Amino acid sequence: MAPTDFPHTAPTAQPARRIKILTYNVHSCIGTDRRLDPARVADVIAAAEPDIIGLQELDVGRGRTGGIDQAHEIARHLGMDFHFHPALHVAEERYGDAILTALPMRLVKADTIPSIGEQRGALWVEVDCGTTRLQVINTHLGLPGRDRLTQAKTLIGKDWLGHEDCRDEAHILIGDFNSTPATRPYRLLARHMKDARIEAGVKAKATFPSRLPLLRLDHVFVSRQIAVLDAGVINTATARRASDHLPFYAQIAV
Repeated sequence: MAPTDFPHTAPTAQPARRIKILTYNVHSCIGTDRRLDPARVADVIAAAEPDIIGLQELDVGRGRTGGIDQAHEIARHLGMDFHFHPALHVAEERYGDAILTALPMRLVKADTIPSIGEQRGALWVEVDCGTTRLQVINTHLGLPGRDRLTQAKTLIGKDWLGHEDCRDEAHILIGDFNSTPATRPYRLLARHMKDARIEAGVKAKATFPSRLPLLRLDHVFVSRQIAVLDAGVINTATARRASDHLPFYAQIAV
């Protein structure tokens, strides 16, 4: 080697960042013991130490739950920022979904999705994870099978997951899908994305009803760029009382 020649040094690869995602239908923060307690819901979430949280069935300014802004209350307890989208909005009363995180986040889109039964919606944010920007969509699909199939088709379409700002980026779809793996809406979504539970190789665990879980209704789907390291259900005594659903989490590398 000549004195002026230097060995080639490859650029150092950025280490993958581990992110914990959690999805949780909080049932208006009314527990199976009929107690209204947003702080208890926040405690269940805090114990899991997630980085990004998707919540469904939040009440904001509703008389039935004391007029509390539940999204704000839970975010305050966790020391996180949040975006809330009301799928239902009647006068000053709102009911819908939220995404919470302490990471830098910007709102991309919040809108309703086609519904014949109770109106449903979806919320899309971009989260800055340091090494990458993660597109996160949180939703709550309807109860009628026809609704859920139409809603699933909408979410994989050009306005959401198929959008040019999402389809080629690392992205995650989370929520209460009211769909077990045997249903058409679930199978449609699983063809387009990876089910975190399957990718992690964990035993199938149900999330509903919380006191005696029988059904897998709450899911985390991830895009091909994302590796799933672990997944599971939070099934503590407090979680079984705090809501009629159990939280589901996935640990990912981005």
